[in-house]
Amino acid sequence: MMTRKSGFTLIELLVVISVIVLLMAILLPTLERVKRQAKAVVCQSNLRQSGIIWAAYTDDYNGCFPGGLRGQSTPSSNFSPIRTAPYGWWWGDGGGYWYRLGADGLCCCPMATKIADPTGKGVGNSDVGGTFLAWGRIEPKGRFFEWDTYGSYGINLWVYQPYYREDEYYPYFWGTHHVKGATNIPVQLDNYYAFGYLFDSDDPPPRDAVPTPPIRHLMDWGHGSFCMNRHNGGINGLFMDWSVRKVGLKELWTLKWSRKFDTANVWTKAGGVKPEDWPKWMRRFKDY
Repeated sequence: MMTRKSGFTLIELLVVISVIVLLMAILLPTLERVKRQAKAVVCQSNLRQSGIIWAAYTDDYNGCFPGGLRGQSTPSSNFSPIRTAPYGWWWGDGGGYWYRLGADGLCCCPMATKIADPTGKGVGNSDVGGTFLAWGRIEPKGRFFEWDTYGSYGINLWVYQPYYREDEYYPYFWGTHHVKGATNIPVQLDNYYAFGYLFDSDDPPPRDAVPTPPIRHLMDWGHGSFCMNRHNGGINGLFMDWSVRKVGLKELWTLKWSRKFDTANVWTKAGGVKPEDWPKWMRRFKDY
């Protein structure tokens, strides 16, 4: 009698391989989505820890933010400096409050940890980050600053105090967190540079999804540095009541950036914006 050897046929093997490939095709996007969600949770945790630092600073200075920021005014001998909190608006200023951000690994969103200029020896805009790239180093480590100058969050410049009360932009600055509507006033958000803000309520959104570095001048840093698709149609942000939440990209125009900012501007539903008004890369995102 002839006996038949047991085993898989070629067709059976192909069927098994096809099933495995199909399962992988289904599971991999899910796993990637779960991975991104986990990083978004860590990002929000970083911002909450930053909020504790901001709260500690402002509590020590009667609710005031750091001072020393100046707008376009040219100071004169008649200008009177405001002295309610230490001058200095950079990340490590204010008695080392923000030094803990770098020391505790809180300066970078997990989606953007690679540093644009690791050595700090570049020129021009070499230290400007991107959607998934941290800004910095602004200087070589330990050369000038006592803290390390890199990160992937940026501060809303309007929260600070102007250097002079006579500054033409004095009415724009918040100066303190003891204000109404704090839950809608951004303090620190995902960003591709250390600071930014919306200046005019009708500032248009960036035309391209890939951030383009703006001119390195205090009043030229606008919405473009915040408006990037880092967290599935939005970014994470810390607000003046120290709460943290995700902010939709189109929602950026509804936040109260400064005391003078119109939250019902032409880029909001209240202001009559139409879907076709947005750049193509933003049209699929939620309207506000």
